[in-house]
Formats: sequence, structure tokens, C-alpha cells
Amino acid sequence: MSDKKTWYDDIPEGDFISKAPTYEVGKYFPRFHSGKFTDDKMTLKYYWFDPREYGYEDNGKLPLLTFLHGKSNALVGDICINYTGAELYASDSYQKAMGGAFILIPIANEYLDEENRCQGTWQPMYLETAHALILSFIAERTNGVGLRVLLGNSAGATFTLRLMDNYMDDFDIAFPVGSASLPEDAVLDQYEAKGKTLFFAIGKRDEFHPFDEEVGPRLAKLQSMKHCFLCTPDWVRNGDHGIASIGADTFEMGQHCLMNAVQCNLMFDDGTPMIPELPQGVTGWIAGKIQEKQ
Repeated sequence: MSDKKTWYDDIPEGDFISKAPTYEVGKYFPRFHSGKFTDDKMTLKYYWFDPREYGYEDNGKLPLLTFLHGKSNALVGDICINYTGAELYASDSYQKAMGGAFILIPIANEYLDEENRCQGTWQPMYLETAHALILSFIAERTNGVGLRVLLGNSAGATFTLRLMDNYMDDFDIAFPVGSASLPEDAVLDQYEAKGKTLFFAIGKRDEFHPFDEEVGPRLAKLQSMKHCFLCTPDWVRNGDHGIASIGADTFEMGQHCLMNAVQCNLMFDDGTPMIPELPQGVTGWIAGKIQEKQ
């Protein structure tokens, strides 16, 4: 570690660091299908999960959870399913909690340039095609859907917000995780006017986004919104209650990867909630929103 002060210096006495999520990666990959969508601009690969294959009623009211991955996650193949945070939402317990839900994972056309840097991640040029992909999926792969949720991780979180900015009438909930790129107040006012919900999730020790500088000035506005849930944990933790750490020997980003905790349903492995205001975790919160919409 360098001489620069980091969150390591603030770890409470008796606490511990957890260097990996406690869930098994890949367990539910066989439940996902893959497809491709093409418009006049580009072709995008996508993964999808169909709850009807697991006994849920084809009633046109099942929710759709669309997960947008973070930068470079498209380069890891099927593991991207997990990195988006989507994998465990295809599990029996998560599906049961939500009453069944479609899952869609669009994949950006990322690649490595000559200097081995990732290019082609989510940018405005993808907006029209990603939106068209989602609508096409609903029309061609489902019998209609109910609640429409956009969930994004890091760069995908920013893209989630931009999709909502541009196509607000087509979605119900924006759920960005690990991005401080909030829309202007006027757009947040549209959320309220149209009854849209923002679930804003970012750790207070995020390594990429200094909380006090980037989020602090917007907190008053977010707190004033009727349809906004704030998830801003002091420490991002794994299912074993440990403080999450990733890449401590290179660039530490354990606190940035709050999506790992979201994939744990914001619940610890012992069944206690990571966020006291969410006693049934994310799936319980989504189930509540489904009931409101119906």
C-alpha cells in the first residue's frame, strides 16, 4: 500500500476484510440463453432468462429486469452474466420472492485496442440500439411484461440513467449501482411527475467517486423525492459480513463493487439484511413495487 490514506486506515477495530463474494460464480449460467439483436446501427449480443421455464405463469405481467454491465465486463465471456449482478436473480429463491421475473443482459461491443485498453463500452451511441433491443425482446420473447427495471453496474449504471433520461416512458425503475452521474434536477423532477422510481446505490467509500464531492451536493434533492430510495452504506460488505476488497495488490475497488452486495440481494449469508430498511433485500423491495404497479 502507498503512504496515501485509504479506507483501510478507517477499518473499525475487530472488523475484517473479505476478499471475495461468498456466492458461487457460474452455478446458474445454464439457465440463461443467448441471442443477437441487429438494427441499422449495430449488432448486440444479449443473454436472457425465461421464468416461464420454471413454472411461472405466462400472464403478460411478469417483471423484466435488464442488467447493464460495467466497463470491460463484456471481455470475459459468460462470466459477464455474473459480473452484471444478474446471475443469482435467476435462482429459485430470488425468483420465488419476486413471483417470477424475466432477466435481460445486453452486451456492449467492447474490445482491447493496441495498447490493451478497453474500448467500446456503454456510450451515447448505444442508446438507440439498446432501447430497441429491450423493446424487441419484450415483443418477441415474452407475452408482455409488467414492471420494467433497469439495473446497471458502474459504467452500466451511468448508462442506465441515460436510458431512463431518454426513454422514461418505457421504464418504471432506474437502479444504478456505483455511479455518481445523476441527471439534472429537472430530469429528477420528471421522475416524480411521471411516478418513476430511482433506487440510487453507491458506497460512501467508493474508490472512483468521492462521496462527499460527487454525491453529497445532490443528497438534499434525492432525499426530497417521493420515489427515491437511497442505498449508501458506510461500508460495502460481502455475505460473510466482511468489508469487501478487490484487487488490493493493484487498484483497490472493493467499495466500488457494491453490485456484488446487490447480487447477494443485500442480505448477509446468515439471513440478516445489509440495509436495515430492506428487511427482505432487493427482491422483497422489487416485489413491493410489483404490487404497487398492479
